[in-house]
Amino acid sequence: MCSRHTWFRRKDVVFQTRLARLIALFGSVSFAIPAFAQVQRIEPVVVTATRVAADPFDVPASIDRVDGADIRAGRLQVNLSESLGVVPGLALQNRQNYAQDLQLSIRGFGARSSFGIRGIRLYVDGIPATQPDGQGQLTNIDLGSVDRIEVLRGPFSALYGNSSGGVVQTFTELGGGPTRIVPSFAAGTDATLRVGLKASGAADGVDYVVSTSHFETDGARDHSAARRNLANAKLTFMSGGTTYTLIANSVDLPFAQDPLGLTRAQFTQNPKSVDASALRFDTRKTFAQNQVGLIAEHAFDGGDRLRFLIYGGGRATQQYQAIPVAAQTAVTSPGGIIDLHRRYVGIDLRYTHRTDLLGGPVDLIAGITNDRLDEHRRGYQNFTGPTTDRTLGVQGALRRDEDNDVRNVDEYLQGSWAFAPQWKLDAGLRHSIVRFASRDRYIVTTAAGTNPDDSGGVRYQATLPVAGLLFAATPALHFYATAGRGFETPTLNELAYRPNGATGLNLALKPARSDSVEAGVKTRFVSGSGMALRINAAVFQTGTRDEIVTLSNVGGRATFTNAGRTRRRGVETSADWRFADDWHLQAAWTVLDARYRDPFSTCNATPCTVPTVSVPVGNRIPGVAASNVYTELAYSPATGWRAGLEARRLSKVYVDDANSDAASRYAVLNARVGYLWRVSRWSLEGFARVDNATDRRYAGSVIVNEGNGRFFEPAQGRTALVGAMASVTLD
Repeated sequence: MCSRHTWFRRKDVVFQTRLARLIALFGSVSFAIPAFAQVQRIEPVVVTATRVAADPFDVPASIDRVDGADIRAGRLQVNLSESLGVVPGLALQNRQNYAQDLQLSIRGFGARSSFGIRGIRLYVDGIPATQPDGQGQLTNIDLGSVDRIEVLRGPFSALYGNSSGGVVQTFTELGGGPTRIVPSFAAGTDATLRVGLKASGAADGVDYVVSTSHFETDGARDHSAARRNLANAKLTFMSGGTTYTLIANSVDLPFAQDPLGLTRAQFTQNPKSVDASALRFDTRKTFAQNQVGLIAEHAFDGGDRLRFLIYGGGRATQQYQAIPVAAQTAVTSPGGIIDLHRRYVGIDLRYTHRTDLLGGPVDLIAGITNDRLDEHRRGYQNFTGPTTDRTLGVQGALRRDEDNDVRNVDEYLQGSWAFAPQWKLDAGLRHSIVRFASRDRYIVTTAAGTNPDDSGGVRYQATLPVAGLLFAATPALHFYATAGRGFETPTLNELAYRPNGATGLNLALKPARSDSVEAGVKTRFVSGSGMALRINAAVFQTGTRDEIVTLSNVGGRATFTNAGRTRRRGVETSADWRFADDWHLQAAWTVLDARYRDPFSTCNATPCTVPTVSVPVGNRIPGVAASNVYTELAYSPATGWRAGLEARRLSKVYVDDANSDAASRYAVLNARVGYLWRVSRWSLEGFARVDNATDRRYAGSVIVNEGNGRFFEPAQGRTALVGAMASVTLD
């Protein structure tokens, strides 16, 4: 019988063999295509993820762009998970639970989050949707007005500071031109309904885009209904040589039931069911957010640019949890209702200078950013009344009251230098300081015990270098290599509870620090007949120390600790092929091996004073699939019939650090068909689609390390959707 370390080394050999075969396959394709394809200029695609507007083909990093038209094509336009499957390295799962947001991870970062988005930096029109502590949310993105989404992966993500395992940037459309009105709707299974209205144009020198939408559903499971309203406005105008962009956004989630996860037995018996505790405590969430931002950008003679961003907003969240009554009655318990009121502000000042160095063009960027989050966190009991006459699922007595403050100050410097005809160097340096402070307002002494003053604070800092080199072997074939360093602080939610059951924040947590390397090849070709083909491939590895892991997660209380080293390594490949005029084939394949390299221990109960559950070397990081394949074939002529076929296959996903169980691998097939009319100033498109056409039963996502064993979040069975979108241009 082989030892654990021997087994781990064998797994390394297997992975390296598979990786070598995959690289060889894509290398042969890259060099074979030019033999029977005439190279021509491809219509340029521009991304700004590295803060310099550039063709991603010329950037030594993994960057993908998804256009708004593809995001809306025959889709509900509610969840990013509908349209980002084509991005390799990115896993975006719909939990079928609007009280918990989507589950997003990039190259394994962010996979452990059981609520919200963490470990990934999110931006909407340049405004951070990730707070200074690293926690973010996707709720405020209006897909009906999105122009494009850019996804940056790998070492260059570190240029965005804390919790940059990857960067997802959403850009809404610009206004201008004649007035255009676009109403839309979609309706389908589970009483799902979305209605939207968008208007764009120009008036009195101001370009504008204004959109609003309403979404509601009874939910794919019992106790999973939700309602959501969105509004977004973007105004652009010029004055004195400066371009101003004003952005306002509002999201209201007045009602979102939380069905919780299911145990293996519950999932097997009835995946649409809900745990009884969710019904008893009426688990649910309300959320509201309003924010506004202003971007001023001035272009100087010679190409230099100065950009200033200022933003601010507020959000209110109330979450009803299924915490046992006995646990809520202790004087040190924060109760069963989380009540958060947050205000946030930030600025970003950036200067871009263009010059020449040794005959090669250079873009230099220097900037400073300062973000602040003020949180008023309160906790209430999720019941009222005495033992003999108790009502659950209602707000009871106050059990926690504190003010938390998180702020960061980051300076960054980066440059891009084409120092030779076929060579380009991109490099950057970012220094980050993140401060947490807490002031406890709930200090009580009773006959049953004392809840003491738990005020305190902690400070983290890091210096993050990154560099990448690109070699243009031919106009159609580029090679690159990058390396960088990143770090990830705990979020306020991860600091919220101490493992030993004591009150106050878990200020002993340290930030995780990582070193990443990546090498890749990018190819693009156009045949004489107009066929266009792009193929990208990248291999990567990230080693992390002091990985933040779940120590315990019982009764709605998650506590965290620092484990030792982890390693994430893999390969991403993608292909984009436009052929036969109106046909478009896209494919993405990710192979990811994410494992613990040091043993550690966790708990299966709270409080956790002495960890008892061992996690050995070589266990896979939970929530991460080893293989993810996505393909989409679309037929999209300018008018007339349209159709699309989407297929996805995901390997099994372990549910906890002990690798005790896993959500099984699955493959699903989605299909859509539609028709587009264009008459004069009018266009009208109708569509119908079927998701999970084979009615496959599977767990779409997992709640990592859920201490009650309720790991599984079931995906929808076969669903149907119909919709329409009209557009009229006014004189």
